[in-house]
Amino acid sequence: MAITASPASGTSLASVTLEVADVEAARRFYAAFGVDSSVRLRASQAPSTGFRCFVLALTVSGPATVDGFLDAAVAAGATVLKPAAKTLWGYGGVVQAPDGAIWKVATSAKKDTGPATREIDDIVLLLGVEDVKAAKEFHVGRGMSVARSFGGKYTEFAAGPSSPVKLALYKRRALAKDAGVPADGGGSHRIALGSTAAAVTDPDGFVWETAGPLARP
Repeated sequence: MAITASPASGTSLASVTLEVADVEAARRFYAAFGVDSSVRLRASQAPSTGFRCFVLALTVSGPATVDGFLDAAVAAGATVLKPAAKTLWGYGGVVQAPDGAIWKVATSAKKDTGPATREIDDIVLLLGVEDVKAAKEFHVGRGMSVARSFGGKYTEFAAGPSSPVKLALYKRRALAKDAGVPADGGGSHRIALGSTAAAVTDPDGFVWETAGPLARP
């Protein structure tokens, strides 16, 4: 059973910074993909292998819009991990950016009710964690408000008023399976999360920095 709570003011995800080997190349890719206003980029050569334990998921209006985003990503250099297809929950596909970040684009609609657009309804950062309940308790202890929770399987936090990205927790192996990649990996996650709270590294090794919001355009 889902547990929901009303969003409350407090700590929230304020920004997402992807650490990439080539900032200019990554900037061109994300501009072509259509999400450049939602993520920050910075240079990093930190060793990283396999699954980085996160997926960025776009929710859009319909299948044609899903196809448009995925086609733009592939044309800009992304690798297809899961071709777009109908699923039990709607329609979607998964790609991996040239910098290694994994992106899922999906819709709950199985048929189009209008033309394709370049509009994004939501962006959710899914963190793959070992223990969803323990990770939820850690973040709640830092002042985050739970929006939805499905026991030890999934937790979504209330978004900040100016954050372009929501935060959710998912079991690591289940997230890797959903993304179509092996669950094994090591080294840096190659991502830094900005929040309104003090800097910390959480129990799953994700780095949280004190940062201002990345406002919506």
